[in-house]
Amino acid sequence: MISLRQSLMALTLALSGCVTPPRLEPGPRIVASADLGLSPQVPAPAQAQAWWSAFGDPQLDHLMEQALADNPSLEQALARVREAQSLTDVARAGLAPSVSFDGQETRRRLSGHDPIPKPFPGTTQWQGSVGVNLSWNIDFWGRQAALLNEAQAQTTAATLSVASARLALSGAVAQTYIDLYRNDVLADVAERSAAQLQRILEITRARVSSGLDTNVELREASGAVPEAQVQWLQARAAAELDTHQLAALSGRGAVAYVQVQRPRLDPAAILPLPAALPADLLGHRPDVLAARSRIEASRAGQQAAKATFYPNLNLAAFAGTSSIGVLGNLLQGASASDGAGAAIHLPLFDAGRLRAQYRGSAARSDEAVAAYDQSVLQAVRETSDQLSEVAALAAQITQQQRSLDDAEVAYRLAEERYRAGVSSYLTVLNTETAVLSARRERVELVCRQAIARVDLLLAVGGSFVPQAP
Repeated sequence: MISLRQSLMALTLALSGCVTPPRLEPGPRIVASADLGLSPQVPAPAQAQAWWSAFGDPQLDHLMEQALADNPSLEQALARVREAQSLTDVARAGLAPSVSFDGQETRRRLSGHDPIPKPFPGTTQWQGSVGVNLSWNIDFWGRQAALLNEAQAQTTAATLSVASARLALSGAVAQTYIDLYRNDVLADVAERSAAQLQRILEITRARVSSGLDTNVELREASGAVPEAQVQWLQARAAAELDTHQLAALSGRGAVAYVQVQRPRLDPAAILPLPAALPADLLGHRPDVLAARSRIEASRAGQQAAKATFYPNLNLAAFAGTSSIGVLGNLLQGASASDGAGAAIHLPLFDAGRLRAQYRGSAARSDEAVAAYDQSVLQAVRETSDQLSEVAALAAQITQQQRSLDDAEVAYRLAEERYRAGVSSYLTVLNTETAVLSARRERVELVCRQAIARVDLLLAVGGSFVPQAP
């Protein structure tokens, strides 16, 4: 006996010349994992960690908690997840039969030629029906299943996008906080430097009055004071901007500015790197995994588009009552009616609409592959860039530390010579100014290195520890 599915397949072959899927050019291939030094297995996203707790600053912990709870951009990402989940539920519902209850009562004039028994033709009567209807789209060709797979992959991508947004947000808060620390320290150094230069100016004036210096030295000393003051103003202005940024990132307004206090952290000890960083770490980046999920979604969408070329079978059944005339007749047993049947739909000619839709779904699949390749290549580049940046800054800090050590030794020697009466106090102040300048440079380098470490952490997905697949 020939089954229903075999009959449908025979019918499909018979009508295959009507509307068929177009031939497609080969799309772009996914970048091979081996070409990038990655594991061929699809990794799991990095576990959510409060990595910023290593900074040891309770205020930063509080700001980070507020940002991850109240930031508007994160709320947008969460809303997209809820939207994707609702679409998944809609697609899942398409696999199940639907049942509805319908009832109506209409006052109408019946035509004299209506095929109904006398005396109703040509009169005005109540016409009503009440019933339960069942409809079921039999998913022979997997279209509904493909739509469900597409929606589930989109939900996964949206969830991973939230993780990516959380990671980027936490990185922005940490980097801004480090920058606030840097500007506060630079303001301290500039303030002390301005005080030193003011004392040098006063000594130079006295020396000019005594004939020991000229107006050239006086002008040089006088011009250095406002320059230091400008540096202090610049550092304070930058610190205020950092405060504004922290308040915005944490989802608060101007009332929060006064609540942000001076950071208490050691930038040199922030996020120490392990001895080795496996290349597979960057495969745990949520944005890379989200891009891969979008490939799965687009390919499922392409399968669904292809399934529209095949016959669509619907089963239907109904049971209820109907009557003409007295409303109470609906409740009479003689008014009962029921039935069941099947309907088949096969596209024969649609002016190329289905073929165009299929080509569009294939193009979206190619686009998703290209976007994934780009995200992986970008992840590799960002990680390599930050590794180079961290290494270069480490070398600079080592050399700059030598310069700072020499400046501090020169300062101590100048103090000793001044106490021994063989050097002027002006020499002491000049050497101390050199120490302050070297300390300013060290603050800049150490904070740049701390920010580079945060960037590296973001580049590898939020953790320096390999994750289980």
